[in-house]
Amino acid sequence: MKYALTYGLLSGLVIIAVMLTGLTMTGQDNFFSSEWFRYLVMLVALTFIFVGVKRFRDVERGGVIKFGPALLMGLAIAAVAGLAYVVVWEIYLAATDYRFMDEYVTGILQAREAAGASPAELARKAAELNELRQSYGNPLFRVPMTFLEIFPVGLLVALVSAALLRNPKLLPAAR
Repeated sequence: MKYALTYGLLSGLVIIAVMLTGLTMTGQDNFFSSEWFRYLVMLVALTFIFVGVKRFRDVERGGVIKFGPALLMGLAIAAVAGLAYVVVWEIYLAATDYRFMDEYVTGILQAREAAGASPAELARKAAELNELRQSYGNPLFRVPMTFLEIFPVGLLVALVSAALLRNPKLLPAAR
């Protein structure tokens, strides 16, 4: 459990620190808030899953681990990272008076308008985004959606880590 907490919190805090820094320093319409950048940050920070599983294998398992236990440890680290991400995101939303969704909707509509969308297209998109805004205001919708932003990436990293680290010859423990 200590590995899941340690490496999961490290991973989650790195992700949220980079993203919040990007949002607070430069606003929402920038490289730091792009989906590609956010998922790249998640992927890089979630390499703590690999590090945590390797450490678990080397310290607790004598340098040998089967796929199942490695995957479970990786998923535990990913879950802790996801929970840390959700908690800090909720704190950020509360600290900014939940303005995120309003700014998000406004930004998308302005971008569509600037791209030459017709008034009918804008009205359809506005209605769709207003539905999303209503749903996002409900924590029972928002919290799982926030967790699901990060957990699939963690699942992928956990699977790859477990597959690689079951081979004791891959990065063997220092003796």
